[in-house]
Amino acid sequence: MQVTWALFQKAGLVQTLRFPGVIGCIDGTHIPIIAPSVNEGDYVNRKSFHSINVQIICDAANIITNVEAKWPGSVHDSRIFRECTLSTKFGQGEFTGYLLGDRGYPCLPYLLTPYPDPEPGPQQRYNLAHCRTRARVEMTIGMLKARFQCLQRLRVTPERACDIIVACVILHNIATIRGEHCPSEPNISSDPNHEHPDPPTDIQDGRAVRDTICHNHFL
Repeated sequence: MQVTWALFQKAGLVQTLRFPGVIGCIDGTHIPIIAPSVNEGDYVNRKSFHSINVQIICDAANIITNVEAKWPGSVHDSRIFRECTLSTKFGQGEFTGYLLGDRGYPCLPYLLTPYPDPEPGPQQRYNLAHCRTRARVEMTIGMLKARFQCLQRLRVTPERACDIIVACVILHNIATIRGEHCPSEPNISSDPNHEHPDPPTDIQDGRAVRDTICHNHFL
């Protein structure tokens, strides 16, 4: 199931940490589930537990502007993005701006990733700004899981789990818009279910865009 809010089109992070043109940060997170009775092996992720791999995109206010909750834990983050409706819309030019993702995603004209081996100077400054800005999505995922402890492990079927995840996202957004206090400070560096997958083998045709941004804004 995928949910996209209109907020996505006007979300921005550029004023926060001076990374130009960013309209969202993207990451995947694994929500543990019990072993399903059908296609059980598909749900075993790289850390050898059963899960739903959930794609999250957020804005600067910790609002989740897009959630893709339907993929088994064995599916790579890059495939989830490649096959989602939002990726098609970006490819067709329906959005103006960039997403920031980690190296688990391909570098695309509309999805910028860090330099894998940054040279001193502009590339290192680009990576630092990228890291600090993209931390927003890790914080948002931490807030979501802090608010809804059921996401530590869902004891339902995968289909039901996906419905619960989306419901939690909607309630998180309502709570965030209303300014309700998060139950605990999320620790974005210690999520046991967060993976750092190997870089994808997709065509990395966003590298020229990345180089241009690096040259124009981080010299």
